[in-house]
Amino acid sequence: MYASFRRCWIGTLPTKADRIIATAGFVGHFPIAPGTAGTFAAAAIYWFLGLHAPLVSGGCILVFFFLGIRASTAMRRHVGPDPSRVVIDEVVGFWIALFALPKSLTLVAIAFVLSEFLTSGSRSPYESSRPFPMDGELWPTTSWLAYTLMCYCT
Repeated sequence: MYASFRRCWIGTLPTKADRIIATAGFVGHFPIAPGTAGTFAAAAIYWFLGLHAPLVSGGCILVFFFLGIRASTAMRRHVGPDPSRVVIDEVVGFWIALFALPKSLTLVAIAFVLSEFLTSGSRSPYESSRPFPMDGELWPTTSWLAYTLMCYCT
């Protein structure tokens, strides 16, 4: 039973919907810095579509969190580990950082800058100071947590 559920939920090849969700509407195909483009798209969606309301924001976070897991897993199986075009994690992480905060361009800018600072491996001072090696999935998660806490403290 578990195997059939897993096949149904995960699938073998990514569908068109998986590609659209995982790449945040194909923003992940941006040729230069797709993660930054994904974060910028998340900021634009947050600002222009009214995701500052906690009920709307929470609903979008939950829906795209679970859809993103499915889509990212399908893309990873098809493309390989940690494909750069999968940016739904940047989008949902950005929304989590701004969850239940007032609509403020200053907060959006702080979240964007912290996001770029903490999640870019080559520019982050934390990258070389990690006590143990982490795979490509766990380190961004800890960075998102750190910058979410920083946004709530400002």
